[in-house]
Amino acid sequence: MTQSSTMKDNNITSGTTNSQIDPHGILARVMLAFLTTAGIFYINIMPAVVSGLKDALDFTNQQAGFVSSANLYGAAIGALSAVFLIRRILWRSWAYALLVTLVVIDAICMFIVSPEVMIAIRFIHGLVGGLLVGIGFGIISRTNEADKTFGYLLFIQWGLGGLGLMYLPELVPSFGISALFISLIAFTLVTLVMMPFIPHYAIEDIEVASNTDNTIKRLPLSLNLFGIFLFQAANMGLFAYMIGLGKVEGLTIQFMSPALASASWIALLGAFLVIIIGTKFGRTIPLVASILITAIASWVLHYSESDQVYLIANIIIGVTWAFTLPYMFGICSELDKAGQLAALGGFASKMGLATGPMVGALLLGEDNYAMVIDVAALALIVCAVVIFIPARMLDTKKS
Repeated sequence: MTQSSTMKDNNITSGTTNSQIDPHGILARVMLAFLTTAGIFYINIMPAVVSGLKDALDFTNQQAGFVSSANLYGAAIGALSAVFLIRRILWRSWAYALLVTLVVIDAICMFIVSPEVMIAIRFIHGLVGGLLVGIGFGIISRTNEADKTFGYLLFIQWGLGGLGLMYLPELVPSFGISALFISLIAFTLVTLVMMPFIPHYAIEDIEVASNTDNTIKRLPLSLNLFGIFLFQAANMGLFAYMIGLGKVEGLTIQFMSPALASASWIALLGAFLVIIIGTKFGRTIPLVASILITAIASWVLHYSESDQVYLIANIIIGVTWAFTLPYMFGICSELDKAGQLAALGGFASKMGLATGPMVGALLLGEDNYAMVIDVAALALIVCAVVIFIPARMLDTKKS
């Protein structure tokens, strides 16, 4: 279908049930956050997923890690495909189809016991979910102050992810792996209910600023994408094995589940700060400072035998994680309001999220968590250096 016909169809339907919703208001931002989260909600309960695969299906550290990585590499490919599709498709029709497909795949996964089959099916799930996320990122870029909309996205992800981390690890021993996939299905169904009320965000309704400076488009974008990759890989490389780390250090699941859930909920402060301050203080100082704080908190996990250190470090990482990402995605959105570059940011994010657990699985071996922690902290320091240039260039341009 051509871009012109897609625009025409969007215009025809733009006056329907969702015409009363302000496309740049809080409610629209929240619904876009649900849409963009639906394809990758498993990321926010990743420790529960990895632990559940090991406990319920007797997967090894490596097998559980590879399942997560396959899911996320699929998501990366799906998000990349959105870069080429977002301007040409009837995105609402595609979103409906993708959401229904996710429900079917998660239902199938409840009956899989083979690691190899699970890896293959979760890769397919990732393709579908990643494309949905890429579409969501592209549409978010069509909102005013996209940084704030991405803040709502992180707010929703961490808030509901905390609920999953609180209850799912203890439900798996009683109800099996189905408890994990039922929670994913429930989230997707809620998003389907919201779909009729999400504004259409037709391309011609978005004021796209012309920008022909190739340096602005290429150098800062490339560095920003690399920074997103490093940040996500470092954080997820640790986060996916956080329950395993605690067990090795002598912590109980009765402590870790509420601790990780609390950290996830407190992390809402990071996303909330982005919603409140936006780019009032620019992006450079907030980004570099929060990434370096994340690196320090990650390194402190070496002392996780102390339950207080484990809790506080996870809280700090959660807050800075939820604070940093909206600004990184906002840089992509600043370069292209039609949404293609933001979708590319989604690709970099998924590649990082996929690579982290895979590298972590390779480094972990027989519970070598110290190595995983050191590599994650180093990657975050490099990320802070990389992200300085694109953030500074946009701040300078704005001033």
